[in-house]
Amino acid sequence: MRPGRRALFAGLFLPGIAHGDAWPARPIRLVIPWPPGGGNDIVGRIFADQLARRLGQPVVVENRGGSNGVL
Repeated sequence: MRPGRRALFAGLFLPGIAHGDAWPARPIRLVIPWPPGGGNDIVGRIFADQLARRLGQPVVVENRGGSNGVL
């Protein structure tokens, strides 16, 4: 079977796979491994704001401070 026919049959018999949901379907979680208020937190929040504008999805910033930045 030629590759073109395989794609045609896959499109006909597997409609759930061929037509998926838009990505991302849920809010994005951005984990910052430092406590809030520092320089890394500010840069992370600016990045999250720009990412939310580009993707059109909310980006939730989650600070997980402790253990010297090792998660």
